[in-house]
Amino acid sequence: MRGYYLVCYDISDEKRLARMHKKLLGFGDPLQYSVFVCLLSKMEKLMMLEKLLEILEEEEDRLLVIYLGPENKNTLRNLELYGIKNPIIQRRCKIV
Repeated sequence: MRGYYLVCYDISDEKRLARMHKKLLGFGDPLQYSVFVCLLSKMEKLMMLEKLLEILEEEEDRLLVIYLGPENKNTLRNLELYGIKNPIIQRRCKIV
């Protein structure tokens, strides 16, 4: 079963910051530059963490991963995003 995760990071080095952002683009959708929503299985989450922790310098950087809930149409409705239209909720589709 897949679930949604909110992934936030604070990276002190510009090169590591860019690497972290690029790596997360492969796992989820950015809400802001350092904030992503990812729809992942448990195995995908472990793979993501392995890749991100290779970039992270624990003495200088921070990474926060919050489980939002299982994959369903109501999980992302708990997010309140103001300003630019929410591209995540609008572009999700189900192919039958």
